[in-house]
Amino acid sequence: MDRLSLPNGSTAVDVGIIDSTARLTVPAAHLLAPTTGLDNLTLTAPSYSFLIQHPTGRKVLFDLGLRKDWWNLTPSTAHFLRTSGWKLEAAKNVSEILQGNGESLSAVEAVIWSHHHFDHVGDITTFPATTHIIVGPGFTDHYTPGYPTNPASTLLEAEWQDRTLHELSFQNAPPLKIGSFDAIDFFGDGSFFLLDAPGHTFGHVAALARVAADEQDAASNSFVFMGGDTCHFSAQLRPSVSRPLPVDYTSGAQDSASASASVPSVPACPGAIMDRLLANPAQPLFEMPAANTVDVTEAHASIGKMQAFDAADNVWVVIAHDQSLLDLVEFYPATVNDWQVKKYAERTRWRFWNTLKRRTSDPKLA
Repeated sequence: MDRLSLPNGSTAVDVGIIDSTARLTVPAAHLLAPTTGLDNLTLTAPSYSFLIQHPTGRKVLFDLGLRKDWWNLTPSTAHFLRTSGWKLEAAKNVSEILQGNGESLSAVEAVIWSHHHFDHVGDITTFPATTHIIVGPGFTDHYTPGYPTNPASTLLEAEWQDRTLHELSFQNAPPLKIGSFDAIDFFGDGSFFLLDAPGHTFGHVAALARVAADEQDAASNSFVFMGGDTCHFSAQLRPSVSRPLPVDYTSGAQDSASASASVPSVPACPGAIMDRLLANPAQPLFEMPAANTVDVTEAHASIGKMQAFDAADNVWVVIAHDQSLLDLVEFYPATVNDWQVKKYAERTRWRFWNTLKRRTSDPKLA
């Protein structure tokens, strides 16, 4: 694979990862394919929000996680949650987390929804009407009107009443490409980009933030890639041809110093899954199930584009539900601009092993 070409720039933004307090416990077979070896396994996933702060003082949020009163979602969403076997909890709204850290909600100019699902849109009504909503292309055609005008909608119409709903267009002139993604330079100075990453939903978007800038030395620049739900689980992204499984795995040297820094003990991974991983150390362990996409071919194409960023040593890819971050990363109000110094990418990249858990509701598996 050719080396990823990233844009130069002299401006960086601050990025804070907000642990929205959401936890979604989901049967693993609902989110991962193939399902071999996933019987009686669950994923308990967070849902991250990102605060992006520009040096000029402008602030935007990428995603809002799950609203704390999730039972007040639309009837169609409530029906899904009652019948799906999913377990949800959220102690706070992102707005409360921001206010608890001294942020003025009126200073947030926009919330960018990576897509329209309930665990990403949060509760925008807790923000003032001056806070815009930014959505991906096709959102209006596919997801409006909301409830109650459309009784089957998964979105509440009240979320954008009396506020600006702005739909992105990636038909730039001239077009902007970053890697293989169509892109929009959000602030116009190369510090923060929105990326067209469809497949999981219509108009799904990802984002790329420059968190260290040096226009004279491109190698000194670093980035945080916000993947949203381009995939749900990091083992749908890794390993890849460009980021293969480390030799320490395939050689069985898990007790080496290099492995212990980033690789938890292997026994937590069920045998059938481990066998498949070791047999294909340059191929993602799982795929996105077609049922979790509007276009499974596009979904896997977007993952393939994201893999190029994941292979770059100066880009940290963070997907919205990556459990491996929870006990290692310093969340907002801290920023993650120093992620390279703290080795966050190295320490979390292969930790998907211990995020597959046996269902404790079954006494034989507890």
